[in-house]
Amino acid sequence: MSMYFDMGDETLWNPSNGVGRLFLREAEVFEAELKLPAGIGQGRYWGDPDTLEVDPAVYAEFTRGLVAWHCRTGNPVILALSEGFVATAVALARRAGIEVETPEPGPGHVCGGVQRDAQVPGSPRTASAAIVTTLDTRAREMDRWMAR
Repeated sequence: MSMYFDMGDETLWNPSNGVGRLFLREAEVFEAELKLPAGIGQGRYWGDPDTLEVDPAVYAEFTRGLVAWHCRTGNPVILALSEGFVATAVALARRAGIEVETPEPGPGHVCGGVQRDAQVPGSPRTASAAIVTTLDTRAREMDRWMAR
């Protein structure tokens, strides 16, 4: 069996049920953390738990907030725990035609703003550039691995 993440008549992603359920449960965790709805809900076939509809406007706001949050943290454990979900969320957004900007690190700019939960001192710009590059690379890899 598999799940369908649809936007209108287009299937964006068709993962196995186990992968789809895990993604949805992680989305719930990040909805609570960010205090933003993910925009993924019951699909056009009411009563079918395997068909989900992605609301592009809501999902865009969620994904942009998620990327900003991910890039803002300097905590290596948080980065490790969240990287896979964030990359998958970005890949799904890109499939939906949603522009998700990864913050540009540069002089005087800390990726995403003030760092919280940072336990390891270091250069915020260096860490930010690495985080942004890693996230973009992982999102591209996820897109290749995600069945349609």
